[in-house]
Amino acid sequence: MSSTTTQTTSQVETKAASKPLGMRVNGKQWHATKKAFRPGSGLTSFEKRAKERQLLAAVKAKEKELKDEKEAERRRRIEALKEKRAKKEEKERYEKMAEKMHKKRVERLKRKEKRNKLINS
Repeated sequence: MSSTTTQTTSQVETKAASKPLGMRVNGKQWHATKKAFRPGSGLTSFEKRAKERQLLAAVKAKEKELKDEKEAERRRRIEALKEKRAKKEEKERYEKMAEKMHKKRVERLKRKEKRNKLINS
């Protein structure tokens, strides 16, 4: 007897699931059918929210790390460019001096300035 009742209940369930809803009363068949509003259905457990916050914090930390690396690389390139420009400027200055002065005197001045740089830094 129990086997016949399970067969009939399964047949009823498949009929209900496959039954089309038919025409809508308002005539707007192209709209999606809405479901009942249940405000409690979206609530999540504290553990789930805590886990999500932890994942979000990890993602933010990784983003910050990548951003810091990118900024450090940018600063390094800027510093290298400044050093390169300073060397070029100094070289041009010595070339201008060499036009006016003797070669050995320019070399002596270079050595003297390098000593002063080392003392000052």
